[in-house]
Parts: sequence; structure tokens; C-alpha cells
Amino acid sequence: MLEIIGVSKTFNPNTVFEKKALVDINLKVENGEFISIIGANGAGKSTLFNAISGSFLTDKGKIVLDGEDITFLPDHKRARMIGRLFQDPMRGTAPGMSIEENLFLASGRGGWLGGINKKDRELFKEKLSSLSMGLEDRLSQPVGLLSGGQRQALTLLMATFNPPSLLLLDEHTAALDPATAERVLSLTDRIVKENNLTCLMITHNMQSALVQGDRTLMMDKGRIIYDVKGDERKGLTVSDLLEKFKENSGKALDNDRMLMI
Repeated sequence: MLEIIGVSKTFNPNTVFEKKALVDINLKVENGEFISIIGANGAGKSTLFNAISGSFLTDKGKIVLDGEDITFLPDHKRARMIGRLFQDPMRGTAPGMSIEENLFLASGRGGWLGGINKKDRELFKEKLSSLSMGLEDRLSQPVGLLSGGQRQALTLLMATFNPPSLLLLDEHTAALDPATAERVLSLTDRIVKENNLTCLMITHNMQSALVQGDRTLMMDKGRIIYDVKGDERKGLTVSDLLEKFKENSGKALDNDRMLMI
């Protein structure tokens, strides 16, 4: 379970560049819950993920994961508990290394890369075959030669090889073409459900925000302005979301990228 209690973050305080990125965020995420997060650019979505991941220390508040206060825990120690995918398919893997070498590192099995054995390769092939992308027959191929969709699917597999306490998906399909994005989202759903992962997913697609997972959050100016789940969420449309944004923020949503979806 993830608990965010009164978290705030201001960048460049007391200057002309001051930016209140997070304002008194309170959020409780139950084990196995899958939350989609929507909001315009600058709403604080990725900043929230950075706070959870430990990219910076918050100004105030507390972050608790599975009962452990991680507020001041260094990011490299949080990485053992938190998996994260980014929008850029080039992040999250070592492009000059082979598929099997990347998986070996992600598995945390220890030893040198040269120590990859037959048992390791059988396990890697089994996991890769579940992606239905033919990667199980290309273990020695450098990851940098994969397509964006293949690479993002591999990164998802690596981030969940040892199921984390929390999975953060930061617009992980935004750089993919629609068909590939849909395929990666389908893989995401399956992997999250199979491993009963606690997951937060940022998306620019308002329809995905209503379909993916079981709860939707809307952010604006560093605040959570709308939180919906259950039967109420099932009956919502994109038009309803737009109206909720206007109602709760006091303004119409002005973001071409989101409105074109």
C-alpha cells in the first residue's frame, strides 16, 4: 500500500521562477489497485512520480510504502521497491547490451554477465514468449536495434521481472503509434493483473484514463482535483471528465494533445 500524506514541493522558492509543483497531496493507494492519472502539461503528474521515486526531497509531508516511511530514503534504495517506465522507449534499458544481458541485470540474479547459463536463458525465453513479439528467439540481439514498441514491452518485463511493491508508468505508450500503444497497454493490463501489482499510470489519453485500471485521478496545478472509482467511474465519458475538470478547477481544459484523443 502507498500512502502520500500532505506532500508539497516548490521549485525555485522566493524567486521570479517559483513554481508550486505539488500542493498538499494526500493519496492512499491500496495493494493491487491500478490508478490512471490525467492532467494537462504542468499539472504535477510526473513531479508526483519523481517525489515517490526519490528524485528530490519534498518540502513537507510523508511517503509510506508497504508500511515503511521512504520519505528520506535515497532513490537507489527506493528502486528496489519501485519499478518505473518512461515515455521515451530509449530509457530503462542498456541499448548496447543484448536482450538477455538486460534481462539478467533486471533479474538481480547476481554474478557477471558472462555467467548467464542455460537455465537463465530458458527462463528469459519463457518470459519473452509471453510478449508475443518473437523476442525469445533474439536473445543475443542488442536492445538498441529493437523497435519502440518492442523496447517498451521489454522494459515493462524488466521492471516487473521481480514484482515491485509499486509500478509507475509515466506515459509509457505516448511515443508509440496507436496500434503499438494499444498492444503495450494490453500487455500492461495482463502483467499488472497476473502479478497483482499496485500501479499508477500517467496518460494523456482521456479515454484510457477511464478504461485502464480501476480508479481515475485528475490533477491541476499540483493538486488532485478529482478522484473517482467504482460504479461512478464506469458510467463516465470523456465529456464528463471535461466537465469535471471545469467544475473543479474553475476553467475549461485547454490542452490540444488531450482534447484530440
